[in-house]
Amino acid sequence: MQQSLNPWVTSPPRPENASGEAPDTHMPPAAVINAPLRGMIEPDAADRLARRSMTGTAALWITGVHGGAGESRIAGLLDGARATGRCWPVLQDGSKPRVLLVCRADMRGLTAARSALTQWASGAAPEIDLLGLAVLADAPGKTPKALRDFAAIVGGGAPRLWTLPWVEAWRHGDTTPPTARDYQRFITDIAALATDNTPRTTH
Repeated sequence: MQQSLNPWVTSPPRPENASGEAPDTHMPPAAVINAPLRGMIEPDAADRLARRSMTGTAALWITGVHGGAGESRIAGLLDGARATGRCWPVLQDGSKPRVLLVCRADMRGLTAARSALTQWASGAAPEIDLLGLAVLADAPGKTPKALRDFAAIVGGGAPRLWTLPWVEAWRHGDTTPPTARDYQRFITDIAALATDNTPRTTH
């Protein structure tokens, strides 16, 4: 369920005596991105999430990276969580908010997630504690392989990645928390992260 691929780490150079045969498929190394990186270029202004000053408090802020991402649905599953309305949260007391990005598993959603993660990694987002990215299925059934692969690449730019299955009951207005194992594990993970006071590594 959780992936850790880093699309911003390049393959090591080939030895000078390497043969001309096609190289083996390269698997990107494990992600270590948990703070903005030097040298990252921020996305165009049209592709950036806006900032919003938030009133009140929350243990976790849920930021959808596009319309229909499911941020309100995810916020409803997690104790102490609030949706930000597709904006980076800025807290009035100056503290650093803990944020979870949310998108759908279609090309539009994943592309928007890539832009948001690039904005964060470039330092163009406000100062936040980014927990990771949750990718919600956009339709019943198995997600096509091309989109699963793209989600793994995009998620490599986040500290953590959760891929969550389709919930049919939500289409009918049922707000009962899903019983699927992936959702239960996700809820448990987020609860632990949202209450973890251990200082995080910074670059």
